[in-house]
Amino acid sequence: MVALATALLSTSPVARAQDSGTSTTPDAATTTLDTVSVLGSRTKPRTVSSSAVPIDIISGEEFRNQGATDALDQLKVLVPSFNVSTIPIDDAASLVRPANLRGLPPDNTLLLVNGKRFHRSAVITFLGHGLSDGAQGPDLSVFPSLALEQVDVLRDGAAAQYGSDAIAGVLNFSLKKLREGGTAEVFAGQYYEGDGLTTQYSAQIGLPLTEHGFATLTAEWRNADDTSRSVQRDDAAAAAAAGYPGVKDPAQIWGSPKVDDDLKLVANLGYDTENVEFYLFGNYAKREVDGGFYYRDPTARSGVYSNDGGQTLLVGNLTGVGACPTIALRDGAGNLLPYGTVSGAVAALPANCFTFLSSLPGGFTPRFGGKLEDASVFAGAKGTWGEWYWDVSGSWGRNDIEFTIYNTVNASLGPDQPAGLLFRPGGNTQTEKNLNVDVSRDIPVSFSSQPLRLAMGAEWREESFRISPGDGPSTAIGPLTEQGFALGSNGFNGFSTRTAGTFDRRNWAAYADLEAQLTERLLLAGALRYEDYDSFGSTTTGKLTARFDFNEHFALRGAYNTGFRAPTPGQANISQISTVFGGTALEDIATLPPTNPIAQLKGAQPLTPEESRNVSLGAVWTEGDWLVTLDGYQIKVEDRIALSTSFAVTPEERAALVAGGNAEAASISQVTYFGNAFDTTTTGVDLVTSFKSNDFGGVTTYSLAANWNRTKVDRYDTDFIDEARVYKLEKSLPRTKGYFSINHQRQIFHANLRFNYYSSWYEDHLDSGVISAEDGGLPIYGGSALIVDAEVGWKFDSGLYVSVGAQNLFDRVPASNPWGGVAGAQYPVHSPYGFNGGFYYTRVGWKF
Repeated sequence: MVALATALLSTSPVARAQDSGTSTTPDAATTTLDTVSVLGSRTKPRTVSSSAVPIDIISGEEFRNQGATDALDQLKVLVPSFNVSTIPIDDAASLVRPANLRGLPPDNTLLLVNGKRFHRSAVITFLGHGLSDGAQGPDLSVFPSLALEQVDVLRDGAAAQYGSDAIAGVLNFSLKKLREGGTAEVFAGQYYEGDGLTTQYSAQIGLPLTEHGFATLTAEWRNADDTSRSVQRDDAAAAAAAGYPGVKDPAQIWGSPKVDDDLKLVANLGYDTENVEFYLFGNYAKREVDGGFYYRDPTARSGVYSNDGGQTLLVGNLTGVGACPTIALRDGAGNLLPYGTVSGAVAALPANCFTFLSSLPGGFTPRFGGKLEDASVFAGAKGTWGEWYWDVSGSWGRNDIEFTIYNTVNASLGPDQPAGLLFRPGGNTQTEKNLNVDVSRDIPVSFSSQPLRLAMGAEWREESFRISPGDGPSTAIGPLTEQGFALGSNGFNGFSTRTAGTFDRRNWAAYADLEAQLTERLLLAGALRYEDYDSFGSTTTGKLTARFDFNEHFALRGAYNTGFRAPTPGQANISQISTVFGGTALEDIATLPPTNPIAQLKGAQPLTPEESRNVSLGAVWTEGDWLVTLDGYQIKVEDRIALSTSFAVTPEERAALVAGGNAEAASISQVTYFGNAFDTTTTGVDLVTSFKSNDFGGVTTYSLAANWNRTKVDRYDTDFIDEARVYKLEKSLPRTKGYFSINHQRQIFHANLRFNYYSSWYEDHLDSGVISAEDGGLPIYGGSALIVDAEVGWKFDSGLYVSVGAQNLFDRVPASNPWGGVAGAQYPVHSPYGFNGGFYYTRVGWKF
């Protein structure tokens, strides 16, 4: 169940202090909130060293004291098994970036807020570099870091406790609870290259709700300029050399998208009576994102400029009366003809003949983005009833995205284009509702001084995915469609009214959780969960956990659990046409629901849940100011849900689709769909160590954390994914990632120094789908890297604080992209540490 620890709130004074809403002293906050977590257990809060499963506990201050302003990037450098990369051109995934815990997809990690399940994003990742293809995970970036008291990361499977999605682990964002005081802060930073200027304003205030409650309100507003790490494309350079006017240099931008008006609001309220605590919290966030897209070559782009590989110009007859002449683009040797020669022939065309070379002679590069809006509200009450502790809650969450694409055309409309070449292709909305009832109690037993701790509960959840139709121009099937001109907004077709709609699913669950401290040294715990879905039936998962303390310094811990992840309504029903780079040229690919007849013709079957088995074994050693934890794990996932490889659509199949009422299929060349078609085994080791000493005239903490992770594809359907996709699944992430940090605190001064290590990694550039360069692939083998972050700051008695620092202090970027001329990327675009280089920043605030 997603309600965390109803019993623990009474059994632990520390937990009661955390949850009461009363203000605590700074010292108390340091000794409790930064060191204990209720994640993964329904007994008393645990520290990192006393937990029976591996947990990272990150204080809100540590989370914020770095140059990153996005929660994804903040987690990336603090949790070694957490990977995030910049995805500059990838439809909606460039708006909500996918993140991977322990080498598994984003939707294999569950996000909780104050222990309650948070809704997933409306964005489905269609091009996730193999690993994240087809994933629909949560959007972690909607929370301002100032609102967070601490972040807990459970690095262990927990579906038996929290339900679907918790295969890789669980993230829990704990919100601050203040009755008084507050903070105001300004942040500014920029990349060494002089772009990507980021400004952020944050504010927080704590208010009393009578003598027994609190209200903590947090707001954040951010703007981030885009970046460019681009070189000129070979085809654009060739067009410019041939005299084609208006070819930009670079013609295509690779970089971080522009983020405007990124507003985040969080409210956390609580009110205590003698036996009942009422709580209410939620968030609202919105932002606009504008990013780059692929360049449309005026001498080759199919469906717009040419349909025979760039030999002749695509010319449309607007009236159907009279013939339009053929205009050559290349000579007999395959060389581009000078623009003067081609433009002369274009100028001589009859009035009824049309070509985009007249209005867009230099080609064009669409810009893609959207407006994102996220909102949630959680309300409930918890308290005691005799020997029982109870928690009843309800929640509602929604993530909405409205797509925008401009500087593009609907080629099938010919000269009749919308004003400003702006299209609104529609959008997606994810909505979730949850109701939870949780009860627990302590049961005294004769064989132990510690009671048995029993927890039980039930949950009802409704999840819906809405596809909103696009505007007329984005979906129009214009008069030139039958003459080979591509229909719909080029780059991202609008959602048609035929495929738009709302698709929902309901499920209910019941669970039981029992924990026993059998002896002073041996802890055993078990959880069992039954879940029933109206779309595909029921599933039962379980978990066993044990910990044995040999003495006060050394302990072994381990767990075995089964898990599952239910296919989302979005994955089961999405229908979308996108433009992707097909190795050497752009192609229109349709993603179809598994129930679609053409998808079934290509082998699609109804989606079933992913199932997992997770085993972990670890050791904990503490001695004075030393802490060392070492945990190994193996995660087997069967029937993983992902996007298939693309299948070619024959002219006969295309004609049958159109005849069957799928008019938008007229320009489709490839189709793909979601399916369960491969199994994987992920094996890894986590090492976390820390040591605190009185060095350099103050308190200095040394921390070392590292993760080694390997994924192996055990089985795959060769008709669903190919060898290149398997290679990406196994090789794209660095095998080893870790950091060594030094944190020094002396009176008002602090200094942080962090060394981040990334081992070698692999990129299939532009998703070419071929491993070998000799066979036409675009493989990149990135080397290992050491990235250094540094920060110094001062906190004055008046409440004023100042920090200055740099992420990637020495401006480390990947080696230049050997295939840069193909699509204009200066560096590999899936580098695990990014490609923007060094970023310097300053933060000034006042805590009152």
